[in-house]
Amino acid sequence: MAITGILQQYAYKYTELIHPFFSWYNDVGRKILDFLHTIFDNAFNVLLLIAFLVSFLYLIMSIYILLKKREHKNEKSYDGELPFVTVQIPTFNELAAIRCAKSCLSFDYPKDKYEIIIGDDSNKPEISEKLQEFANEHDLVKIIKRKSNEGYKPGNLNNMLKHSKGSILVIFDSDFMPHEDFIKKIVQPFMKDDKIAGVQARWKLVNANQNMITALGAAIVSTCHHITIPFIYNRRKITFLCGSAEAVRKDVLIKLGGWESGNLTEDIEFSLRLLERGYKIKYLDDLECDSEVPYTLKDLYKQQMRWAYGVIYSWKRHFRDIAKSNHLNFIDKFYMQGIFCSGYLISVLLAGLFITGTLSFITHAPAPIEWGRFLYELTRNIALTSGLLFASCIALIKANKARLSLPMLASSFSYGLVVTYYVNVGIFKALSKTPMEWYMLNKHGNKID
Repeated sequence: MAITGILQQYAYKYTELIHPFFSWYNDVGRKILDFLHTIFDNAFNVLLLIAFLVSFLYLIMSIYILLKKREHKNEKSYDGELPFVTVQIPTFNELAAIRCAKSCLSFDYPKDKYEIIIGDDSNKPEISEKLQEFANEHDLVKIIKRKSNEGYKPGNLNNMLKHSKGSILVIFDSDFMPHEDFIKKIVQPFMKDDKIAGVQARWKLVNANQNMITALGAAIVSTCHHITIPFIYNRRKITFLCGSAEAVRKDVLIKLGGWESGNLTEDIEFSLRLLERGYKIKYLDDLECDSEVPYTLKDLYKQQMRWAYGVIYSWKRHFRDIAKSNHLNFIDKFYMQGIFCSGYLISVLLAGLFITGTLSFITHAPAPIEWGRFLYELTRNIALTSGLLFASCIALIKANKARLSLPMLASSFSYGLVVTYYVNVGIFKALSKTPMEWYMLNKHGNKID
């Protein structure tokens, strides 16, 4: 009985202490929370509407690509003198560069009309030694060695530029494996139109079915190469260089000051400079180049974070120049800025929906959870914002990888959440001018014995 009495006393004192709090909560605190709930709930609905509109855009683009009949191109090959081409393979501690160079040695292009340069930024002597041994065995191949990878890939490209004899520069990342007709096809547009300063080929991912991570990575790249870029190019004849399996005119590159050293997406930055000055970039959807996609989650989110940072950084830097360019009309600028960057906008919107939705839930008046309503609204919201997922499925179908659709969807709702987070980190760092380093990714080609 004594213990019961003590407990009752403590309970009474506890009630006396918390009673003022509940009184304040009922009189003031609940009103504040209701006000905040209204703000967060309205913000959620606004973001949901914007996300739906962007999602609907991807639905429209996907339907457009599905319905558009493939054009049968009967363009005649240029019969004039073939240009001298320099193939550039920038690399950093990557033996995959040897595999790429081997593919380049098989080009059905006159051997006296091209050279292969491997830009070696490696800080591992054993890698540099193997690259040099390979070059010593092939007259077409030479190594340009730097002491460090200052300026990252664009710094390496600028260094190779000084040693390149070709009027056309063809660039491959070390994990790319071009087919024998690649050079012959990619130089044709340059020979027919002097205003064309860049040509981009389509990427074909050879390890897409390795695991759920590669399925997700393949969907991201395939959506770009089979939906977004073809849609923009077919509608406005505007496209962008993608950093590999691309070609540029050397004289134009030099005229515009070379690659921007240190830029994490030097391809996008240079594309913007070209377009705002009235040069053309051609996209060849009938010329594909084999490549790899990251096969670990860490590599995938680092790749996507770097791309997000580089793209947003470049757009932020060139936004005014693009807006004032006399070589582009309003519709061109909308397609370039609104559509091409819409994938990153979706990532920001999804993060905003998660934050505002969570805060709206927390500030809601206490009440039992209506699970039926909760599941209905969750399903509805996913459906309203699923345009990019639909586009990804269509892109995989167009890339002859339809069977990866289910693994991709499962990966999107698991690994994709991590990737989306890091994409937003990249965007935030770019907007806040926070520096980001270049990351080396693991590649199967580096496993060469």
